[in-house]
Amino acid sequence: MKTTKRVAVVTGANRGIGFETCRQLARRGFNVVLAARDEAKGGPAAQRLREERLDVDFAPLDVTDDESVRRFAQGLEKTHGRVDVLVNNAGIMLDGKDGSGPDAASVLKAKVETLRRTMEVNVCGALRVTQALLTLMPRDGARIINVSSGMGQLSEMNGGWPAYRISKAALNALTRIFAEELKDTGIRVNSVCPGWVKTDMGGPNAERTPEKGAETIVWLATESSVPTGGFFRDQKPIEW
Repeated sequence: MKTTKRVAVVTGANRGIGFETCRQLARRGFNVVLAARDEAKGGPAAQRLREERLDVDFAPLDVTDDESVRRFAQGLEKTHGRVDVLVNNAGIMLDGKDGSGPDAASVLKAKVETLRRTMEVNVCGALRVTQALLTLMPRDGARIINVSSGMGQLSEMNGGWPAYRISKAALNALTRIFAEELKDTGIRVNSVCPGWVKTDMGGPNAERTPEKGAETIVWLATESSVPTGGFFRDQKPIEW
């Protein structure tokens, strides 16, 4: 049965920032679709939120697979009929984990395959999912939020972690392109830097909790006056 509530989709949401974003959006009255590649993790994650009396459904989604994205979009059309908020949160950081030695996080030793795999998830995945769900998005204020990183800021670009940095810079470019081409539709498209968050990716020494990391994502999803085509941290615009 199609819902009459606002619907939010969060990709890569079985843990960390994505999971907390699901929780906060559901608390604000959204019917949330928690999307994750691993059904064995995504299903129980959604169940934990339902045990908090939150309206959260699980749907399997591999953002790197065209057929998976197609099935996901078709399923959403049948079960929910609309997508008011899309949070492209699915992402990976492979630098230093590709077996290329102690200098793996340096561009001097970076593997092209590491860059290719990172781009496939962090950039192409967001492109695939956004394209597939656009027809379900109302033209009266729907939101697309791409979870980026300050590590992708060209204005403050440093060395290290080249695949991740390049992918997030490219994701920011994708945000600008979508925002420009959708500017007359009412759909607002923005990037967000959640900060350095205690997640599997961010590690235990990170400065922020997942709750704090999700705050600006939720603000971009719900605040009536947000613009389009921007990059935000702590509810304030930052340089590209």
